[in-house]
Amino acid sequence: MKNKPQLSAEQQEELIKILKTRFEKNPNRHENIKWEDVQKKLESNPEKLWSLNEMESTEGEPDVIGYDKKTNEYIFIDCSLESPKGRRSLCYDRDALNSRKGNKPTNSAVDLANEIGIEILDEEQYRELQSLGNFDLKTSSWVKTPDEIRKLGGAIFCDKRYNTVFLYHNGAESYYAARGFRGVLRI
Repeated sequence: MKNKPQLSAEQQEELIKILKTRFEKNPNRHENIKWEDVQKKLESNPEKLWSLNEMESTEGEPDVIGYDKKTNEYIFIDCSLESPKGRRSLCYDRDALNSRKGNKPTNSAVDLANEIGIEILDEEQYRELQSLGNFDLKTSSWVKTPDEIRKLGGAIFCDKRYNTVFLYHNGAESYYAARGFRGVLRI
């Protein structure tokens, strides 16, 4: 995303405080990761703080869930119990949005993810998140759809019911008040 806005020093400080509190409340999500290391990385990447703030402001509750040694990046994922409230009622992508004749949603999941500067979780990332807790027990989340499914007009989403993660399909142009998307950001 070009010319992404940056947060003021005060906004950065407030966001880092929120992220630190969440990090400390949920140690099972990031074993063997030290907050001091995460904070240094955050402070040296102010453009990523803007994306994290957007994740936070849409009620995604981003938290660190891992560290990639190969790329030297911390992995933040939306950890809200339900699909982020500020990212629901969206069809899957721009093509799906354009194909709707009436009752169009305000945006698509793929477009909003791009605007925020994050990626939609894929199925594997979604299942990894579910190994850290119980998410989407009442809602569902679009996940990155393979091209071969998307070319045929479909899109996929996941949720957790009966202590099991389910993968479903729907027309990409569909949207529901209880379906949003979760994002991932690498810093």
